[in-house]
Amino acid sequence: MIICIDGPAGAGKSTVARRLAERLGFRMLDTGAMYRSVAWAARRDGVDWNDPAAIVDVAGRIKIELVDDTVRVDGQDVTAEIRTPEITSLTRYAADNPGVREHMVALQRQIGEGRDMVTEGRDQGTVVFPDAACKFFVTASPETRARRRWEELRARGSDITLEEVLSQQEQRDARDSRREVGPLKPAPDAVIVATDDLTIDEVVAKLEAEVARRRS
Repeated sequence: MIICIDGPAGAGKSTVARRLAERLGFRMLDTGAMYRSVAWAARRDGVDWNDPAAIVDVAGRIKIELVDDTVRVDGQDVTAEIRTPEITSLTRYAADNPGVREHMVALQRQIGEGRDMVTEGRDQGTVVFPDAACKFFVTASPETRARRRWEELRARGSDITLEEVLSQQEQRDARDSRREVGPLKPAPDAVIVATDDLTIDEVVAKLEAEVARRRS
């Protein structure tokens, strides 16, 4: 059974997906970490960001491993590094690249083949797994999402301001929504879940109840 959780940055979908997977005993796939990993590797290799083919080449030759909460690229633990503001700003070069997305979509489908999995991202229910048994679109107001991201970054020692986070988020939302391949949008059959006034546990319970209803 494939469960897709899509939505914009800062809506809490990664945390929700992880906890839902734990509750169900499913594997969790963080697809955002995959695009971040490509950006990290491209930066490591000194790739020209204006050369889309070179970035596709990076995506095709690196080995990305997602095990529990750890992300490795070519054997190196990059879990913390791919979440920095710098890599966040560079990830668009991978995420907006049709060739990279084609490669990642194939890899994600390969990972999900024959598995019970909760997968989260921007295009899981619309592009990667259009026949998924259960699809959710988790969202929240721009202000709520920016504050969550800001608090997360501050906890990691970043001195970025809330205004800077909100500005970056607005730019990212615009790019994600206008992307030619795999744009950010809810699938026609997705359940929309607004998380502004809900705790993580309440969101997970809401999703788990819907999954149970569909499995019965």
